[in-house]
Amino acid sequence: MRKILLLGVAAFAIAIYLTNASWLAQAPPRDPTLISHRGVYQTYSKENLGRDDCTAIRVFEPEHDYLENTIRSMRAAFEAGANIVEIDVHPTTDGEFAVFHDWTIDCRTEGKGTTRDYPMSYLKTLDIGYGYTADGGKTFPFRGKGVGLIPTLEEVYRTFPDKRFLVNIKSNQPQEVILLDKYLRERQLPPKGPLLVYGSERVMQKVRALRPDAWGFSRESVQTCSYRYLLLGWSGHIPAACRNGAIVVPNTWEWALWGWPNRFMQRMDDAGALVMALDFAGRGRAMHGIYKPQELDFLSADYRGALWVEKIEVIGPYAKTKFTSQH
Repeated sequence: MRKILLLGVAAFAIAIYLTNASWLAQAPPRDPTLISHRGVYQTYSKENLGRDDCTAIRVFEPEHDYLENTIRSMRAAFEAGANIVEIDVHPTTDGEFAVFHDWTIDCRTEGKGTTRDYPMSYLKTLDIGYGYTADGGKTFPFRGKGVGLIPTLEEVYRTFPDKRFLVNIKSNQPQEVILLDKYLRERQLPPKGPLLVYGSERVMQKVRALRPDAWGFSRESVQTCSYRYLLLGWSGHIPAACRNGAIVVPNTWEWALWGWPNRFMQRMDDAGALVMALDFAGRGRAMHGIYKPQELDFLSADYRGALWVEKIEVIGPYAKTKFTSQH
């Protein structure tokens, strides 16, 4: 009886191994997808950073003169190798959608108040370089250089008709999804492929209802997908939260993902899930993008998922040399 039990356990273990054997699956025949967060932008210190703290007064000594979420910044990101540029949007009082990161205009501009409480015509008059300082307010290197640089969402799509953008819906209100859907349909946007979008789970539920063909995710859906796959992935099961969404690959436990790398990637491809590599080391428990080439050391040269990139001007050129296409 004991032998039968041992044979059964051994057979079960072998079945799990073969079900999740990476070497039995081929690496996807493509290059990694580089998602450039905010385009090329001024990075800043995150030490003791509060959720509502102004980041423009925390920037490091500038290495370039690009400002986030601007047309020029997006163009530079694509030129550096980005496949997708992440942008942030807000509805305006005159029926537009402004591409601007902050909930308020106080931090980066000379204006005051909530971004969505103004018409686009006013937002176009602001200087988005006004508030940046790397030395505690002694100098403001971009002041006067950012007037009129807040684009509309339509401007972004029309300027780059053959490029892809990941739209971040900033609010938690489903009504905003209705406004965005109407805005895009009236203008027949985006011009290429389905809408790529992310936001809160409440917002994403509305997106899925209005645009079943959209690809998107929320922090909640990513967490659910990742944790449930850790629990059930041994069986080959793909959680519903993963489908047409995203899953993260932290550099601290990619080894725990069943079938990593090739079988895992194959499963996620079949589910329409984007695999995103992130760096968790030294930055707390929150998800953070890739800043430095050494933060990619945990990935093999045949990695074919996505990279959430903070410094595309650094990571883009490096990725071309590290991830050599095998097809």
